[in-house]
Amino acid sequence: MTGPALLPFVDAAIHAAIAGGRAIMQVYAGDFGVEWKADRSPLTQADRDSHDAIAQALAPTALPVMSEEGRSIPAHERQGWPHYWLVDPLDGTKEFIARNGEFAVCIALMRTDTGVRSPMGNASPVAGVVYAPVGDVLYFAWEGGGCWRQQQAATHAALRTYERAAMSTRLPLAQDARAYTVLASRSHRSPETEAFIRHEQQAHGTVELAFMGSARKFGLMAEGSADAYPRYAPTMEWDTAAGQIICSEAGRNVIDVTTDAPMRYNKNEPVNNWFIVQ
Repeated sequence: MTGPALLPFVDAAIHAAIAGGRAIMQVYAGDFGVEWKADRSPLTQADRDSHDAIAQALAPTALPVMSEEGRSIPAHERQGWPHYWLVDPLDGTKEFIARNGEFAVCIALMRTDTGVRSPMGNASPVAGVVYAPVGDVLYFAWEGGGCWRQQQAATHAALRTYERAAMSTRLPLAQDARAYTVLASRSHRSPETEAFIRHEQQAHGTVELAFMGSARKFGLMAEGSADAYPRYAPTMEWDTAAGQIICSEAGRNVIDVTTDAPMRYNKNEPVNNWFIVQ
């Protein structure tokens, strides 16, 4: 599945992301409780409601869905799927709880090399959507189709992808002269991240730091608003797949620091290695 054949699936992903975002905002508008998973990551009703809305919206595509809030799927089963959806219904739950607006819905269409079974993964994203419900900003991309940003995306929910792209801004944006900028997470810093920043200071002199929660960082990288995003902290495959194709189509590289190659997916355990976006 390549080129124009991807467009109906991009349509479906955008529709699903906006539906998920609508479900999130219904919870965000009121009081909500917080539960804690076994790994001490937070869970809210918004995570569940967004998952349900997305699963329903993607059902007509007849492709399997691997979601953070879905059932655990054995590696031997999912590594045989030719294509599947990889979904984070609410990326940035900590930001959601903090009510700072820096959370997103992430949906990626994955293509699997079913002839390969590798502990480093056998799948790559071929289309992706990162939708920020607060601000109603949509980033979307598909293999060979470029990367796009649309404001007020939910007001144009019925558009097809080509129509939507015609109303959107192609990324990256032209940038005025500025200091070299490193993008960092609000919630996850590490000694390795600090070492990366010091290295960039030695290489570029003045280095500005910018902060953003969730997969919205990939959108900023695709825009060209920052020059590097190091992630020396834990992430899962559903956190990054949509952002990877968005950055790739905007001319950025999402590199696994273990392999020094683009990130791969559908590993035996869906945990990412550390990575750098540049």
